Amino acid sequence: MSWTSYALGTAVALAAADFFVKLAAGKLSNSVALLLYGSCTFLFGLGWVLWQRIHGVPQYVQPSGVLAALGVGVAFSLVTLGLYASFGAGAPISVVSPTIRFGGIVLASLAGLILLREPFSWRYVIGFLLAGSGVYFIVTR
Repeated sequence: MSWTSYALGTAVALAAADFFVKLAAGKLSNSVALLLYGSCTFLFGLGWVLWQRIHGVPQYVQPSGVLAALGVGVAFSLVTLGLYASFGAGAPISVVSPTIRFGGIVLASLAGLILLREPFSWRYVIGFLLAGSGVYFIVTR
């Protein structure tokens, strides 16, 4: 399976997550919402590790990988909390989700270009500007 298949599936899951956060926001406290999110991710992760272990997939750990994975956990917890706070304050999903996602895209892209020295091209710049313009039009309606 190619990376694009994984990316499309992940996009669907991300859209569903935003939608469910919008439905739940204001119906439970942000702390309880974050606890439920963390419980789900823990149980899903535990199930995945056990499934792979049962099927003989090698399990390994490197210190740098542990630190990076903990960074992922903290970052996604903050994203979840930020989404609950934004939607709980009455923000429309059709505006907030693209704004948050594009902000993340900008920062992740800059990290890739600057810190990981990923390739840069004029096509990248044009695509970036077109995507930014699209989010601008969505936000300003």
